Amino acid sequence: MRFWWLRHGPTGAARAVGHTDLPASFPDEAALVRLRAALPQGAVLVSSDLTRARQTAERLGAFPLRLPDTSALRELDFGRWENRAFDEIERAEPEAARAFWTRPGPTPAPGGESWDALMARVSAAIAALEAAAPGADLVLVSHAGPIRAALALALGLGPEQAFAFRIDPLSLTRIDRLGSAWAVERVNARP
Repeated sequence: MRFWWLRHGPTGAARAVGHTDLPASFPDEAALVRLRAALPQGAVLVSSDLTRARQTAERLGAFPLRLPDTSALRELDFGRWENRAFDEIERAEPEAARAFWTRPGPTPAPGGESWDALMARVSAAIAALEAAAPGADLVLVSHAGPIRAALALALGLGPEQAFAFRIDPLSLTRIDRLGSAWAVERVNARP
């Protein structure tokens, strides 16, 4: 199976936007055309249920099969930090912010989700999608956090290494399932 992870279109937000439901913008139509051309014919499409991902999936055009949008592909839940600027979070809650960023595995954002919880959610989503469309090319329109989690699962990485990956809006990351192993074909590609 090939997993074609696509990050949604840009939101213009420079803050903690996890479950906050912001729309995407598409100032570069040519980027969408190039992206669509890079995706395999006959692929199965699935999207996060957040607006920015759904809009991006819709802008890609028709696919032979589209699975229902799912909350399992949502971004990390930042809890009470949602929709707040990162420097504001640091000033308001320095100890909690330091713990979250220096011990990202088990430490959740206050009232939100930990990296470990995101990893478990993405792992379960991958297993469910493998069962729903065995052997298919899957195009997953999602967010930077779940894409980093998928890379961490494939490569056996901890959160610190996974956070080092840059995942830009409208970028493509492909991870292939080879029996019980994984192969990372590309990361943050801009067709």
